[in-house]
Amino acid sequence: MMNPAPIRILLVEDEAILAMELSETLEMEGYTIAGTANNGQQALTIFQRESVDLLICDINIKGDWDGIETVRRIIAIRAIPVIYLTALSDQDTIERAKRTYPAAYIPKPYNLNSLRLSIEMAINNFALRNSPAQLMTIPADAPPDRVTENREGPTRDSILLVDDYIFVKNNYRFVKIILRDILYMEADNNYTVIQTNHQKLAIRQSLSAILDRLNMPRLIRTHRSFAVNLDRVESFNDYEIKVGDHEIPLGRNYKDEFLRQFDFR
Repeated sequence: MMNPAPIRILLVEDEAILAMELSETLEMEGYTIAGTANNGQQALTIFQRESVDLLICDINIKGDWDGIETVRRIIAIRAIPVIYLTALSDQDTIERAKRTYPAAYIPKPYNLNSLRLSIEMAINNFALRNSPAQLMTIPADAPPDRVTENREGPTRDSILLVDDYIFVKNNYRFVKIILRDILYMEADNNYTVIQTNHQKLAIRQSLSAILDRLNMPRLIRTHRSFAVNLDRVESFNDYEIKVGDHEIPLGRNYKDEFLRQFDFR
């Protein structure tokens, strides 16, 4: 079974030992290092080649660009959350850094708890800033066998939608789940269960509300209690739909709409 896609971090640091140590630390925290660079041009090349969700950048780095200029060029291509990790704290540097709107500015030597919190807040705030209407909350009293484990309280249990993926808070980090990995959704009392190709997630929202918020055209209602991802349908008949190893009912009131999704010739 596939694992949920972890957040991919681009690390820009010209101290080789620190870069190696930080990479290992972040991987132990459950993140993936999309690449490490010791200069701006290398960082830009990696960013253009790899999928990157978060940038952690030193300011005093090798090459023609410092970290701030590197960040400026990267976010001009695509906005992503940025964390500066640097020993520089003079006012001129801070003012220049502020113009790139970083999520955090962490002094060296870094503290793991501060870094962990900064990453969490960077992802959270970036998602909310770019899609404020798409926040969905999982309450603290949700049955523990129905949701991914969370140890940090009700105000921080969020699913955040950005483009074609969502961030799901799981333990001490956000995990990225690609929308196309969703197999189907099932309404279950006050919850909607999202079945992906790797796990189940339960959200205290109605199925209709989640479908509206996700705005995923390929996710089609097939029953009062079910919606399926058309790209995951393997077969169907007049009464049910096969999605992976799951048999999903095809309700009489939803059959016509389901069939309209196909071009019969």
